[in-house]
Amino acid sequence: MAINVLRAAGYLAKKSNWTKSNLELQKLIYIAHMFHLGRYGAPLIEGNFEAWDYGPVHPDLYHHVKQFGADPVTEIAYPANLKKGTEKKLLDEALDALSDRTGAQLIAITHWKDGAWAQNYIPEARGVVISNSDILEEYEKRSESTQR
Repeated sequence: MAINVLRAAGYLAKKSNWTKSNLELQKLIYIAHMFHLGRYGAPLIEGNFEAWDYGPVHPDLYHHVKQFGADPVTEIAYPANLKKGTEKKLLDEALDALSDRTGAQLIAITHWKDGAWAQNYIPEARGVVISNSDILEEYEKRSESTQR
């Protein structure tokens, strides 16, 4: 069952000891969402990601935490606990695998030339939705390229 993006962000922010920026949370959640679609055939996050200049962005999360700018997102007014399940598992995996990556490195991952963001990106545009089918296609392409 898909979860609210603010709940996912609160969980990751708390688990990382409130050290992640809006940009880093956006990318970690997008990557976890992509893997959840690929592994379980269902979205991790409710709503849609959009193709913005710095990669995939969930506008609900962006507007909720934009006041932090590039600084770490500190305690946000949203529950930070998740029950055991595939949602928690994928968020944990994303944080464990990518917690040492900088914002620029995470942008490089999500700006992959064969990925969903690149297929949908229009410079300086907002509101361009990245469909879950495009995100799933990215997962499949990434899986194929690692199997070679």
